[in-house]
Amino acid sequence: MARRAEPPDGGWGWMVVLSAFFQSALVFGVLRSFGVFFVEFVAAFEEQAARVSWIASIGIAVQQFGSPIGSALSTKLGPRPVVMTGGILAALGMLLASFATSLTHLYLSIGLLSGSGWALTFTPTLACLSRYFSRRRSLAMGLALTGVGLSSFAFAPLFQWLISSYAWRGALLLVSALSLHLMACGALLRPLSLTEDTSVGGPGAQLSSLLHHGPFLRYTVALTLINTGYFIPYVHLVAHLQDLGWDPLPAAFLLSVAAISDLVGRVASGWLGDAVPGPVARLLMLWTTLTGVSLALFPVAQAPTTLVVLAVAYGFTSGALTPVAFSVLPELVGTARIYCGLGLVQMIESIGGLLGAPLSVCYSIQPAEPILTVLSFYLQTPGPCNRSSGDQNSPAQGGGLGRGLNSTRRQRSWKARA
Repeated sequence: MARRAEPPDGGWGWMVVLSAFFQSALVFGVLRSFGVFFVEFVAAFEEQAARVSWIASIGIAVQQFGSPIGSALSTKLGPRPVVMTGGILAALGMLLASFATSLTHLYLSIGLLSGSGWALTFTPTLACLSRYFSRRRSLAMGLALTGVGLSSFAFAPLFQWLISSYAWRGALLLVSALSLHLMACGALLRPLSLTEDTSVGGPGAQLSSLLHHGPFLRYTVALTLINTGYFIPYVHLVAHLQDLGWDPLPAAFLLSVAAISDLVGRVASGWLGDAVPGPVARLLMLWTTLTGVSLALFPVAQAPTTLVVLAVAYGFTSGALTPVAFSVLPELVGTARIYCGLGLVQMIESIGGLLGAPLSVCYSIQPAEPILTVLSFYLQTPGPCNRSSGDQNSPAQGGGLGRGLNSTRRQRSWKARA
């Protein structure tokens, strides 16, 4: 296979965007909408809601902690067979869950087996997309990740209708069939060889380089803090509004308003990330700061109008930071190391996702947001790798690690002149 000097910035890459759109819908759209099954599980197994909630928590944890495995396999075998295998595992987990006779069976089937399938699909797909785009990477990411928002609207009522028509066991069988479409998503991932690939070594060598790469480690810490506060409103906002006297239906509707705003923010941020000159990390810092401000204002807001404005602001800014966060990473570590880099980031940032909601009682976790902002700003300063002037195969240059945020500046200034 001929090697390209640069990503094509289009062509088959748009088919990869389409694949990533449906893949994000079939992974996180299903996860976000899975709450409609909880009531059925509580009634069927006569268990407490807290124990039932561990089903989705285990699935999310396995998906994120298992991401490095999917990344390493994609580096060796390519993303297509890995993602297609993940689709089979995700569907098999849902299929076995339909025969469950205890919560333990659901922990193992949905949490462990389907979670393992999701680990083999999400990270390799986004990493493959990153390799196809350079100047349009933020827009491509934004379009791909809109699948999460759109599917969240569609799947919740769909799953509820399936449960009403076929009971929860029949509904899980149909969700299993739906998950098999991840195989079609994987089939669209055409491997792309770049000249940069020959200088980075295998997964072990890439992991060693990343663990010694200061800007990457700082960025990983920043994303972990983002993940800590990111899901707080989705967990606590409805209960907070009910404490203020809101009825359950309007309180739930406010989350839908935030989801619509999230969808708009992803597309707008993707476009801005490619259109505005300057480092993409500055946009990330802007969206992160605004997200932190909106989170900090939720506990003190009382008026319904103010709460609606904050929900819209939070939805837009939190959605906007997502495509930018994924776009910065390949510019920081290089496209040749994106599989390993994205998998490692996903594994580490899952710590924030797991701890954020339990620690956020009374929104006490928000002091982390100013720290996050400082770290995001610190990312824009060139580290030792960025200052190096070694040969083209050194980590500071051709190997990708030295491209960092200085290369982002060069790309942005070039684009401004163009």
